[in-house]
Amino acid sequence: MTKKSLLAEAQRFKKSIGTKNESSLHRTLKFQYTGPGGRSEAEAGAYVADGISKEGEYIEVQTGSFAPLRKKAPVFAANGRVRIIHPVAVTKRIEVFNPEGKLLYKRKSPVHGSKWDIFDALLHAPELPLIKGLSIELVFVDITEKRIKDGKGSWRRRGISIHDREMAAWHESFLFTKPKDYLIFIPFKKKEEFTVKSLAQKAEITIHTARKALYVLTKIRVVKRIGKKSRAWIYTL
Repeated sequence: MTKKSLLAEAQRFKKSIGTKNESSLHRTLKFQYTGPGGRSEAEAGAYVADGISKEGEYIEVQTGSFAPLRKKAPVFAANGRVRIIHPVAVTKRIEVFNPEGKLLYKRKSPVHGSKWDIFDALLHAPELPLIKGLSIELVFVDITEKRIKDGKGSWRRRGISIHDREMAAWHESFLFTKPKDYLIFIPFKKKEEFTVKSLAQKAEITIHTARKALYVLTKIRVVKRIGKKSRAWIYTL
């Protein structure tokens, strides 16, 4: 089945299958990774996964933080392999409608996602990559976010509510199956020492992102702290 047909299938079954608060983006990815012969809403213990593939792999589509998976991911892993799908928006277009459905305006978001977004997701569940049989797949997509000017949204959006997120285009995906896969984030050689600041400079990321990355990478034992220099922690592989 092509990606185009998967998008069409997700739209056809939008009302009959999706859960109440499930976005079109979530639903599309669930159909794609559950695949032909699989099924949605697969139970394991007290938890329900988004789906299970024909081969028995539990599928969880997580568009935000992985914190909700801290308890249920180990339960799924005890019953079979687990794949967490995390979409990353390469580009995001925002369309704002009035409550009657008339398009008021549209714009392109200045935010562009990258592979470093995985650390935002893992921040409150940093040890998930240590679970045997669990993989995390970053899916790089373009997203259209539909909003409604109904006065019910957050103050940051000035009362505009997010109504839905749809996949506009697929670019590529990147799969992490074991902790060693996360070495791609460290541009230093074995035994070479580095700090949050030097990682940020060499990887061309913000200090904030580097700090989150090293927190997670320390938890999964890809890097370790070996001391301090002045007020900065020293890390090595």
